Amino acid sequence: MPNIKGLILCVLASLSLISHEVSAVSHDLRAAKRQSSGDRLVFAHFMIGITSNRHSASDYDDDMRRAKSLGIDAFALNIGVDPYTDQQLQFAYDSAANNDMKVFLSFDFNWYHTDQTSAIGQKIAQYASRPAQLIVDDKVFVSSFAGDELNVAALRAAVGRSIFFAPNFHPSQGTNIAQVDGLLNWMAWPNNGNNKAPTPGHNISVADGDREYINALNGKAYVAPASPWFFTHFGSEVSYSKNWNFPSDLLWYDRWNEILAMKPRFVEIITWNDYGESHYIGPLNSPHTDDGASKWVNDMPHDGWLDISKPYIAAFKAGESSPNRYITSDELVYWYRPAPRGVDCDATDTCMGPANNGSGNYFIGRPDGWQTMSDSVFVVSLLTSPASIEVHSGDYVYNYDAPAGASAKAVPMGVGSQRFTVTRNGQSVLSGTSLKDIINGCVCGLYNFNAYVGTLPEGFNDPLLPDGLSAFTQGLRNDSCRPTPSLGRHPPPPPSKSPPPPSSSPPPPTSSPSPPSKSPLHRQVPLLHRQVPLLHLQVPQGVVVVAAAAEVVPALQAQDPATTLGSAPSAATTDIAHRGPVPAPHTANPSHLHHQQALTELL
Repeated sequence: MPNIKGLILCVLASLSLISHEVSAVSHDLRAAKRQSSGDRLVFAHFMIGITSNRHSASDYDDDMRRAKSLGIDAFALNIGVDPYTDQQLQFAYDSAANNDMKVFLSFDFNWYHTDQTSAIGQKIAQYASRPAQLIVDDKVFVSSFAGDELNVAALRAAVGRSIFFAPNFHPSQGTNIAQVDGLLNWMAWPNNGNNKAPTPGHNISVADGDREYINALNGKAYVAPASPWFFTHFGSEVSYSKNWNFPSDLLWYDRWNEILAMKPRFVEIITWNDYGESHYIGPLNSPHTDDGASKWVNDMPHDGWLDISKPYIAAFKAGESSPNRYITSDELVYWYRPAPRGVDCDATDTCMGPANNGSGNYFIGRPDGWQTMSDSVFVVSLLTSPASIEVHSGDYVYNYDAPAGASAKAVPMGVGSQRFTVTRNGQSVLSGTSLKDIINGCVCGLYNFNAYVGTLPEGFNDPLLPDGLSAFTQGLRNDSCRPTPSLGRHPPPPPSKSPPPPSSSPPPPTSSPSPPSKSPLHRQVPLLHRQVPLLHLQVPQGVVVVAAAAEVVPALQAQDPATTLGSAPSAATTDIAHRGPVPAPHTANPSHLHHQQALTELL
């Protein structure tokens, strides 16, 4: 019996030692994980307000897995005050944990008020201990959309634990940098400084915004924005009318090259699923409700932009200046608008009458900033070795040589089918015809300035689900247009005669209202979309960006019909010419939609 007792005591002592060692190892792993979270991270802004139709954590799994496969570390969960917010947050946090992803809260101050520090602090504390919560420097990571007047000290006290607070505050409004751990710059597009498209005398580049934030932060963490596009076209059929675009063209490619040169600590992609402003990179079939944007989003997938980001994200995290080492297979990504910018849709467009202009960004007819968009087909090649590329855009044919790695090209847009071929050593490597033609007309009667993004090899056609099409016919004046995805299902309309390449003299704009007066709403909301075009930014050798497409592309194309817009970074750096006019950021929608950061100057 004494021997048995001794054996038991020996076993218990051993178990205690093992438990201590396991605890120590676990502590080391947690510390290592926290340490790794201090490295370069990539986030994607995710709109919770349009996900009320998700019924379990599994409804978030596809988004989590796809983002993780690209190298995205966390979703910034944009939240308002909708009754379903907590249920959806629980689903999102659970799905993230199940898929080894991270998430964090981003409070949208279009719906929250800056005096709600107690409620905001309680919300942060509610999710702070969840396994999927992003922890940076041993602190709970938290962000925002706007909210400059927030009492940060009171917020920290309300949370009751350390937070890494990197809100979307604006240095130009006198942000107290001592109170924050970092700042998010939302303005990912060139603009005029007042939340609208740039004009010749008022042209702020994204790089200008970078410099403003970096200088103000004085060494604190900068969350640099990256966005591929901006177009929104809500008319009087909704209460949140807004109608403008920012010049986007090759913005996605250019911006990632800027980020590799800048090397910020964090990058936030704007956005994963904000369909209403056309800057989504996530799939159309990701479950969401329809705010009316399906009219310009149906049959307009953006999945190819995900493919471009993957090697750039890998290079960013490795601190490298070129994505080329991370390109392991040949791919072509191309995009274009569905019609030339000069088509006349006045008779059938949904933005031809007066509407609520509380946003300050509702314009009648074509979207404000339409002149800043080039009538071009944009091609980014991701190649393992040099190859020749042929683009058939309508009746036009362009051939050019592309280097190994990532490079970009813009060719004049032609009406009709769009075909692409990649050859190497006389052999076809990639070849295919886009599922979407360019038409010399109006898609569903609209001025649609969204982008269609395709790839070779071809991806799936990514249809909108029924809930994502529920408001499709709202306000639509074209009775023949149906809320049905059609890519690859119906033959395209017969092409009409191709228009000539874009000229430097754009067609006359449709009528637009006089500039809106500054409303009290705008005076309360901080600078949203502080965007800046590419101004004299140092990037790796070989990157050449063309200025305002409407004026510069035609001149260059007169010398070379297939104007080279860039190639992937190598060793040296060179100046980027500034792009010209910049469009304005998005306006507010109801709380179940995305945020509006009204970028109107304070009085």
